[in-house]
Amino acid sequence: MIPYNMSKPELKSEEKTKTDYDDHDDPRSDKQKDKIKAVALLSGGLDSQLAVRMMKEQGIEVEAVAIKTPFCDFDCGKGCGHKVLEVATELDINLKTVYLGKEYLTMLKNPKYGYGSGMNPCIDCRMMMYEEAKKHMEKIGASFVITGEVLHQRPMSQNSNALSIIEKNTDMEGKVLRPLSAKLMTPTKVESKGIINRSLLGSIRGRSRRGQLDLATKYGVMDPPNSAGGCLLTDPQFSKRVRDLFEHEASEPSLNDVDLLKIGRHFRLDSYSKLVVGRNHAENEMLLSYCEEMDYLIQPISIPGPVSILRFSIKPDMRKHKKLLERSIKITLRYSDTVQDCFYEVRIVNKKRNWTKLVSSQRCDNKEVELFRI
Repeated sequence: MIPYNMSKPELKSEEKTKTDYDDHDDPRSDKQKDKIKAVALLSGGLDSQLAVRMMKEQGIEVEAVAIKTPFCDFDCGKGCGHKVLEVATELDINLKTVYLGKEYLTMLKNPKYGYGSGMNPCIDCRMMMYEEAKKHMEKIGASFVITGEVLHQRPMSQNSNALSIIEKNTDMEGKVLRPLSAKLMTPTKVESKGIINRSLLGSIRGRSRRGQLDLATKYGVMDPPNSAGGCLLTDPQFSKRVRDLFEHEASEPSLNDVDLLKIGRHFRLDSYSKLVVGRNHAENEMLLSYCEEMDYLIQPISIPGPVSILRFSIKPDMRKHKKLLERSIKITLRYSDTVQDCFYEVRIVNKKRNWTKLVSSQRCDNKEVELFRI
């Protein structure tokens, strides 16, 4: 590991840092000083905000782009839970938020550069983010993009080869500056031109956060956020749900399908039907809001229990329909306040058919539940 050197580098007599220059001998012209802008990919985490602070320290005007995806929302609690708008306000920079929805799902189904340990398409994902940053860069007349990426911090997307692939595929070669690790990389165009003083940049590598925490102290960042927990798509259990959805969905999954993946217990009943059972009151409320017209909403009414949604990816075979509903009711009652071999009343609702039915049923046993759990 190469630690970040907090001390000011020793300079030869003819070398000067940005702060050493008098106004008349700064190598950047007045015209350059007025127009030098950068676009930051801002997550709200510590690394990206440190990258912004390092650029502002060199007099660069920074605007930020924050990317949201169906799997990486700012409130998801999986590494993106930082309050990005508050961070942008604290940094005193303009923020543009971009949501990648259906186009992200299309990419996720068949990423050009494959998946990581789970269903995480890290290289293709970063390429989409770079494209959005490039669009904003061109729109505001900025010269380059900055990110909080640290060399070798993430195994799939933050190694030299991957970073080169991402830049090449987005036509951003030499236009992406990673201030935290810049001294370990080939100089960018703005460094080569002397617009950015390379000696003031970092040489952090790997997963240790010592260098970042030293920088946080230097810039007076109070209570720096913890290291990101990672994208939801790296989680093994969540990846299993995503894979199951792609394998059994007749067409491209909807954003509602993806939202359902994030909550509840999931059960694959057959190739075209899935049951989602709420785990607590908050999830029950969410399931009520996610329920679509074609879904069957199941809820015990004689005892406390969860809300469940039975969803079909195609129009159900009516010969199997009754059996699937019966199984869904039994699984729902398994997670209700019930005992074995007793009957309980359950309400089933289907908005499309304008259909409500009350049935009495027993719960299933644990073995049957495990046969269908995703």
